[in-house]
Amino acid sequence: MTAFRGELVRLFATRIPWWTLLAAVLCGGGLSGLLAITGPENATPPMPGIDTPEGAGIVVGLGAVTLFVPALIGTIAVTSEYRHRTIGTTFLAVPHRGRVLGAKLAVYALLGILYGIVASISSGLVLVGAAAARGIELGTPTGELLTVLAQLAVASAVYMVLGVGIGAIARHQLLAIGAVLGYFYFLEYVLMLIPGVNALYPFLPGGATASLTRFTFLTDALAEQTTGGAAALASPALGAVILVGYALVAAAVAVWLPLRRDLA
Repeated sequence: MTAFRGELVRLFATRIPWWTLLAAVLCGGGLSGLLAITGPENATPPMPGIDTPEGAGIVVGLGAVTLFVPALIGTIAVTSEYRHRTIGTTFLAVPHRGRVLGAKLAVYALLGILYGIVASISSGLVLVGAAAARGIELGTPTGELLTVLAQLAVASAVYMVLGVGIGAIARHQLLAIGAVLGYFYFLEYVLMLIPGVNALYPFLPGGATASLTRFTFLTDALAEQTTGGAAALASPALGAVILVGYALVAAAVAVWLPLRRDLA
């Protein structure tokens, strides 16, 4: 608890929480609001409008596209400590490195939940507001909308933990950022293009996220441009289990690895 409180003090002594909240509002409400107000049916190519379950799901599901943001926040926060050598002072104050990394993971998991809640609330409000402003009825029930928003909030917390784990493992900031962006925006989509290998997609972080949030717009669009067909997804519950499993593995490695190597 001492290490946990210390990490909380450290976190709120920086601007990271405020930048996190701003990013949550922009990623949650900004993209969803822009698409909801202009109308998905006016896009190129046209998509279902927000008066349909499919259109409302696409607008809300845009939050899944920006999940790399909480991952990057966690990655940058941890690697900055290695970059500026402040992590050494922390390890001197609390000589149990595993305890320090565990406290960091817990603190940033809470920050990830906060990010997810703010992003989800922003996305939900702008969607409902856009429907009211355009004088149309939202195409999805309130209960289903809240379920998807809650799933996105959970996914945001998991991605924040993943980012912290990647940052603690890589330590070098540019390397860690490149790993996060390269994986989520390149490697997974390349794997989907390889016949046979794309069967693994449901068990990868992106596929598990798509299973949890039921946001399949990008994978379906990619399947239309190839001959491989759309990748099958797991159930939302299994997607959540897989995603949490990745976060636990990353957290375990992030705690174990610093015990085995020097800070240099």
